[in-house]
Amino acid sequence: MQRKTTRPRLVQAMMDILTLPDLRQKILFTLGILVVFRFIAHVPLPGVDIGALQEFFKGNLLFGMLDLFSGGAMTSFSMAAMGVYPYITASIIMQLLTPVIPSLQALSQEGELGTQKINRITHVLTIPLAALSGYGMLSVLRAQEVTIEPLGSLTIASIVITMVAGTMFLVWLGELITERGIGNGISIIIFGGIVAGLPTIVGTGIVEAGQGQPEGLIAYLILALAMLVLIVIFVEAHRRIPVQYARSTFRGGRMYRQSGSTYIPLRVNTAGMIPLIFAIALMQLPGTIAQFFMDQTGQNPNFWNTINSVFQADTVVYQGLYFALVIGFAFFYTMVIFEQMNLPQTLQQQSGFIPGVRPGKATADYLNAIIKRITFGGALFLAAVAVMPFIAQKITNVSALLFQSTAMLIAVGVALDTMKQLEAQLTMRRYEGFLK
Repeated sequence: MQRKTTRPRLVQAMMDILTLPDLRQKILFTLGILVVFRFIAHVPLPGVDIGALQEFFKGNLLFGMLDLFSGGAMTSFSMAAMGVYPYITASIIMQLLTPVIPSLQALSQEGELGTQKINRITHVLTIPLAALSGYGMLSVLRAQEVTIEPLGSLTIASIVITMVAGTMFLVWLGELITERGIGNGISIIIFGGIVAGLPTIVGTGIVEAGQGQPEGLIAYLILALAMLVLIVIFVEAHRRIPVQYARSTFRGGRMYRQSGSTYIPLRVNTAGMIPLIFAIALMQLPGTIAQFFMDQTGQNPNFWNTINSVFQADTVVYQGLYFALVIGFAFFYTMVIFEQMNLPQTLQQQSGFIPGVRPGKATADYLNAIIKRITFGGALFLAAVAVMPFIAQKITNVSALLFQSTAMLIAVGVALDTMKQLEAQLTMRRYEGFLK
């Protein structure tokens, strides 16, 4: 029976959680895994000048965002430097290949057994991706003269193998959280890294803003709060599509037809953070390649010097292309996910229909039209989040804003999803949750 109390809803929900042994154990287990993750993130690897490495990360947007995902493990060059980013890349590749390759598509339709097989393939694919990412990162650091001394082949191999082991260990920790803790394990690992690094980003932003005029600090705080509010609104925004179900039951030798109604929630931002990750990786690729071939400072600039200067984060060309790519990837990834859901066929199999719309192709066309319209708003939101830090930096002269909106988007999304899982656990036991 639901408890009646005069305590604030949040306080009562926290007390209810602590009084439930199984739920309390899941939360403590999740916190314990995060402690292990933070310990691993501080186990350093040899051969790198940490001071020079930190200066390099401050000036590189792509590596700065990857460092954000790893919770600062990259700037300390630890064994967890690659974080779970290779696993995320492998998951994205598998999601894109599943509707294209018939064998993978067949596996996705085999239920839980097929999902387990796809997960095993994803794990296997993560290993070479982690090795390539680790070796690529080490090569970039050597090209930027961040390494202390020339590294031998055996040292490079041991560093790369350790990075791969660190990534796979973090993936295993994430799966333990999913199985025995609260929330999606991989998302919680990323969330833990962001939360660990966010105070430094915010503190740096306040210090940078405070060094200038007071108006800069005020503008920084207002923009940060506005970004937080907008992210919460758009993460939760969805369009409800009414659905009715018709079922037949036999009573006393007669057949009775019953009907029920519900709705399908179509999210405005179905793609989540994936378009931002794709776009920023693609935008950083030309500049990263150019650094290997351009002439050094003081020499006559060549073609690669021009490419490197054009693809800097503070140029109009970079920001315009970044904006366009985020919109394009948002539409592409949303449509891929929507096709995999196959809602029209699912509705037809469950005797469901949308009022006023014929089943089959008419339902598919109706849903496709709606998802395209609402995705346009979600894509514009993601693109605005992508370029807002550049605009805000020019207004406030605070470089920390370049990463803060991205960190907020991830952290808010994971926090809301985890809170919903806690809400479901409490509701199952007939307790009041966090939300109304």
